[in-house]
Amino acid sequence: MLALLKTFSWQEIRHQPWRHAVAVLAVMLGVALAFSVQLINSSALDEFAQAVRTVDGQPDLQLRAVQESFDDALFGPLAHRADVALATPVLELPATAQQADGTRLAVRVAGVDALSVARTAPGLQPVPLEGARRLDLFAPDAAFLNPAALQALGLAGSAAGTPFTLQDARGTQVLRLAGTVGAGGTPLVVMDIAAAQALFDRVGRLSRIDLRLAPGASREALLQAVAGLPGVVAATPGDAAARVGDLSRAYRVNLTVLALIALFTGAFLVFSVLALGVAKRAPQFALLGVLGLTPRGRRTLVLAESLALGVVGSALGLALGTALAALALRVLGGDLGGGYFAGVAPALHFSLPAAAAYGALGVAAALAGGWWPARAAERLPPAQTLKGLGLGTSTGLPPAWPLALLGSGVALAFLPPVAGVPLAAYLSVGLLLVGGITALPWLIALLLDRLQPLAARRLLPLLALERARRMRGSAAVAVSGVVAALALAVALTVMVASFRGSVMQWLDTVLPADLYLRTGSTPGTSTQTFPPELVDALARLPGVARLEPQRILRLQLDPARPAVALLARPLRGVPGGVAAVLPLRAAPLPVPPGRIGIYVSEAMVDLYGARPGRDFAPLSEAFRAEAQAAGRPPAIFFVAGVWRDYVRQFGAISIDRDDFIGLGGDRAANDLALWRAPGTDAAALQQAVRALAEQMLGSGTPLEFAAPEAIRANSLRIFDRSFAVTYWLQAVAIGIGLFGVAASFGAQVLARRKEFGLLAHLGLTRRQILAVVAGEGAAWTGTGAAAGIVLGLAVSVVLVQVVNPQSFHWTMDLRVPWLRLLALAAAVAAAGTLTARMAGGAAAGRDAVLAVKEDW
Repeated sequence: MLALLKTFSWQEIRHQPWRHAVAVLAVMLGVALAFSVQLINSSALDEFAQAVRTVDGQPDLQLRAVQESFDDALFGPLAHRADVALATPVLELPATAQQADGTRLAVRVAGVDALSVARTAPGLQPVPLEGARRLDLFAPDAAFLNPAALQALGLAGSAAGTPFTLQDARGTQVLRLAGTVGAGGTPLVVMDIAAAQALFDRVGRLSRIDLRLAPGASREALLQAVAGLPGVVAATPGDAAARVGDLSRAYRVNLTVLALIALFTGAFLVFSVLALGVAKRAPQFALLGVLGLTPRGRRTLVLAESLALGVVGSALGLALGTALAALALRVLGGDLGGGYFAGVAPALHFSLPAAAAYGALGVAAALAGGWWPARAAERLPPAQTLKGLGLGTSTGLPPAWPLALLGSGVALAFLPPVAGVPLAAYLSVGLLLVGGITALPWLIALLLDRLQPLAARRLLPLLALERARRMRGSAAVAVSGVVAALALAVALTVMVASFRGSVMQWLDTVLPADLYLRTGSTPGTSTQTFPPELVDALARLPGVARLEPQRILRLQLDPARPAVALLARPLRGVPGGVAAVLPLRAAPLPVPPGRIGIYVSEAMVDLYGARPGRDFAPLSEAFRAEAQAAGRPPAIFFVAGVWRDYVRQFGAISIDRDDFIGLGGDRAANDLALWRAPGTDAAALQQAVRALAEQMLGSGTPLEFAAPEAIRANSLRIFDRSFAVTYWLQAVAIGIGLFGVAASFGAQVLARRKEFGLLAHLGLTRRQILAVVAGEGAAWTGTGAAAGIVLGLAVSVVLVQVVNPQSFHWTMDLRVPWLRLLALAAAVAAAGTLTARMAGGAAAGRDAVLAVKEDW
């Protein structure tokens, strides 16, 4: 049996190398894309997690600020607790430095206690350079830089004492290079904590306290003891790892599923190639059957061939995927357009278990594609086949099967996610695709039965339609790859169009001003602020008709989740009301007396249960320290509405600025929106704003101006870059599907040589026979295109209405680009017709005519 397997299968592969090469290519592309995405994301995630571990260290417990910082008066009582062996204070804040090429660089500043930090976070331990002063560990102008900061600022190899500058919204600070720290990740500057507090006006403030427990002390007891402390939340090292994983989990999962589309369509190509091989070798299979080979043996021969294709394709795919991942990490830095690992340049981390898993997926896809051809070879009747009666025709599964699959797909779409991943929705998409493809024979019969009367008086169209209608099982085989590829292409097109249209509409709502101003750092995450004196002065500046400040705070409501954003901006009294400045999903609710109204993003509803019409207790807890300091009861926050936010995946809360100031008196701002007075020149206004800022804050203050048109264009450019891979995958999937049509028609031509030979003897010319074949192709691919459009629209509804909300916690409006979809369907039908005609070229040849002599 083994010798037969080697000889029979190898001879077929050797004599038809191009067909099998394309099948191997399909499996290789699917495995390569999926494996490269896995390597890129796992490498970036490992690097990012390692950087977090080196900065955060591995204490037994951490107390982190709920807001940006908390009162350092909490440190003394904690450090003297009997169950605490060591307490290390840390102050973290952002700043801006100047790179070697003159551009600004966002850096993190960490103030630490050099005498104790090594025991909780060794990566932050300052190491003085040769020639540094003895007391530089505590000097107010001494700084220790990690490798990323040294490289970016051009200070690698510099001597101790080399000056460099840091900037924040309060001005410029000149520091000396005193040494290094081992922490990885993004650029980091470490200083003495007292020096950092004084230099950046954070006296009496801390960002976190790292705790080491005394021997025998209970972590749970300490957690209960610190649970009531104001302004802080207790976290463990595992919480930090969970936050890092949550940052990009949905992005990674969806990108991996998207990459597996090529592998899914590759299975159809393997199916088409092996179906062609079985049709071509039907007499050989029949002869082997007469000579004693069992039906199971014939099935094993075909499965062995598909296994060989899968093994070779998977091996090549793993090699190609590794190369693609290495190239992407070098060029893109592991970001892939998602923005989750900005500033991280990871090295490639090859994973043998991941390689084995994706290699097994490739082999499984090839075996799945070879199963039905193997079953056809098993069911082949030897005697009839030797007489040239072909492989028979199948009308597909009973009607109950497609209906059951489609119904199950619809039912799964209503199930909730599993651990934040829409597994049921992915299964729903798969069942809808499989159910739609298994329903193709009845769909083809239904449509062609309606077209048959129109061609009753024309010979060639009648022949084409009758053949296509009566061979609907073969038609379903021929167009299944096209239907699957086109359905996925349609679904992705509708999803991207819906997302892009919703983002454009969202940008129109959230960018109403003429000009936007912020400090030179990442928006939405910075603690750099404009002082209230500058905000008031800018509002009185000639040429400014209106100014709206916005304060952005990061709130750590849950230590196991990434921080949420609190956006304080004018909401009451603005023209058009709250709905004019926030893209609300429904009309806002009236705020009851004694409550403070807030408006939450959709992610807050999913992750924190902040539903409209209810009080939101976690926010009250976040501001408990301010309430205690003012001697008043905690504020009660009422969820008055839900709005769409396509920037902050893990939640955002909007609050009126006056209410926010009343909570703690913070009148500073991160961002400023300015409306120009009529007749005011935009460039002149920017110059006046910059001059006033430098007059009040000092020269060199980092400011960034942006017009709404520029923000909108940049946002859409990032969006298009993020989804560029989808267009390439659509093209690959449709190309594979069209090759499946060619292979299937080639199989039909080989099985129908006598039929076409008889038509030639009856007087049909070669051109007319090719027209019949092309007509069959037009009927089949036209029906397949219609089915692909309908099936793709059904899948797109699941992607838009289920997958995106469950993955990213935002909704969008369904937008169907009808002209683009119709053009895509017409192009696929035309390409399928042309492909069928090319595949049928051998039908009118001399061999087809001579084949009739076999029955004489």
